[in-house]
Amino acid sequence: MTLEGYEPALELRDVRRVFRQGNVELAVLNGVDLALEPGEIVALVGPSGAGKSTMLHVAGLLERPDSGAVMVNGAECGGLSDEQRTLLRRRSLGFVYQFHHLLPEFSALENVMLPQMIAGVARGAAREKAADLLDRVGLAARLTHRPARLSGGEQQRVAIVRALANDPQVLLADEPTGNLDHNTADDVMATLIEIVRDTGLAALIATHNLDLAYRLDRVVALADGQLSALS
Repeated sequence: MTLEGYEPALELRDVRRVFRQGNVELAVLNGVDLALEPGEIVALVGPSGAGKSTMLHVAGLLERPDSGAVMVNGAECGGLSDEQRTLLRRRSLGFVYQFHHLLPEFSALENVMLPQMIAGVARGAAREKAADLLDRVGLAARLTHRPARLSGGEQQRVAIVRALANDPQVLLADEPTGNLDHNTADDVMATLIEIVRDTGLAALIATHNLDLAYRLDRVVALADGQLSALS
């Protein structure tokens, strides 16, 4: 599903990323083009080592491409300083990883409050929004539990709503269900898809799970530095 009449929430134009070791060059991204529309969920597939994580890092402004353009909401990001890129990530981009990376000393509620407070949201408002988000993914009874007391699926649900706490326009997910059993992975992915559909943000989800990938709006494959459409 896409929202007609809107410019891409995220766009990569002829993006190239080369890694060098001695005299050897490896073109991990070799002229990648991709546009994500608001409300669209795109699966990114490819063999291990193909560069899916690198592509997500470039798209998420965590790495700079060697050439090409990364556009977020129509704005080209190449000339931004590191501080400006950090602020844009905080405001417009959300990240979910295979491992939840929750802060172990904080509760589920506090883990979702923290990115809001870093962005300047008052503690009370951050608490209210975090509680609402956690309730939405079925964790209303687990707000005060620290990660060690949550199941793997519950931890990943916390990670998902933490990524959405600051209302990003783009969600980037790197194997978000790769560390979960099949049934739990299905439940977590259903939660993620529902939230993306309801909010109208754009999502790029890297996965090895083709069954999961073909549940999304489009599937693109990365191989030999090139991106191609599968569906």
